[in-house]
Amino acid sequence: MTDTNALFQLGMDLDAPGTAHDETQAATNNVVAFNRDVEPADHFIVKNGVSCAGTHLIIDLVDAEGLADIDLIDEAMRECVTEAGATLLHIHLHPFTPEGVSGVSGVAVLAESHISIHTWPERGYAALDVFMCGDSQPEKCIDVLKKHFRPGEVKVSELLRGSNL
Repeated sequence: MTDTNALFQLGMDLDAPGTAHDETQAATNNVVAFNRDVEPADHFIVKNGVSCAGTHLIIDLVDAEGLADIDLIDEAMRECVTEAGATLLHIHLHPFTPEGVSGVSGVAVLAESHISIHTWPERGYAALDVFMCGDSQPEKCIDVLKKHFRPGEVKVSELLRGSNL
């Protein structure tokens, strides 16, 4: 698939006006300034007493299984979306060659943000980013990932994106 086709599938047709990010176009568009006196409908949340755009989990799976199995990865990512209460817009997974032996990179684009994965099956390692805003619960992805990949160790770092804006 060409880069243009991939962008088209994500709704960013480079040949169609207004679909690709263009700094010049953005500068000329009408921009509404954020008014701190009005309650916005932007899906910011309060977590642990902190107002934020959402929770971004950085997840490392160590000594994990099935990291070359694109069908298993697809199933796990879709279950993460469901369990977290998010909305899947598009998923793309790319297996490296030889397929079934080498790793997989991919992303699930969500209405609430994204889940990305990069795997190194020869090392039993997977790196995931799970970022969700609004009422979704990205922490529920951790148990889903444990169930599907049976890692020996899971390392999780949490960032509250857009804290206290």
